Amino acid sequence: MSLADALLEWYGREARDLPWRRTRDPYAILVSEVMLQQTQVARVEPRYLEWLERWPTAAALAQAPIPDVLAAWVGLGYNSRALRLREACAVVARDGWPDDLRTLPGIGPYTAAAVGAFAFGRHELPVDTNVRRVIERTGFDPGDAPSPDLGQALMELGAMVCRARDAACATCPVAATCASAGRVEIAPRRGAGAGKRERFEDSNRWVRGRIVEALATGAPLPEGIELERLERAIESLVRDGLVRRGADGLSLPV
Repeated sequence: MSLADALLEWYGREARDLPWRRTRDPYAILVSEVMLQQTQVARVEPRYLEWLERWPTAAALAQAPIPDVLAAWVGLGYNSRALRLREACAVVARDGWPDDLRTLPGIGPYTAAAVGAFAFGRHELPVDTNVRRVIERTGFDPGDAPSPDLGQALMELGAMVCRARDAACATCPVAATCASAGRVEIAPRRGAGAGKRERFEDSNRWVRGRIVEALATGAPLPEGIELERLERAIESLVRDGLVRRGADGLSLPV
């Protein structure tokens, strides 16, 4: 059995039942792909369902007030993604889905390929971190026109079996034809041996998130944030168009 056949057989039997896998709606799939960028599936799933219940179509999201969109995004990280998603939906609501999805605001090659494959059935491969890792380890060549199911299966294998820090070769469905089976080398964690890693709470991204959350929901800022850190985060938010600074203080864009 070829690697592709073994992989697809395994995927058909073991794939997780995720809500975005039950639809071909390009808007719903776009929402899932944007939410899943650098965010765990377990955190995304309930938020994805809540989002679609509130804004079930691209047109609905395009008409949503920006503060409401940012408030609904709190906790998913990288708030600019919410604004780009809304902007992309405004284009879709006005002009329809373009043939080249990369022309939509904030949509790069991976997201365009994912929506193209999973919503429109195009034979193109969305290459995320998981897919790239599986291809590099197995030596698999998906060819010029991989099926949408093959893309999903590669993602699932990378997420559940051929993981970055825990390659389960003993239970891998493609081990028989994998170039690295049983001898996967796990790279040391970034920064290993170079002292303690920075806590997320000490990062500028964390402060930015707390500022947007406070403006969107009325939640208070956590105590103890140094004025210099706060101002640095505010300046970056203003520069990115996520916050406005006016005579009356800070506000979200409208």
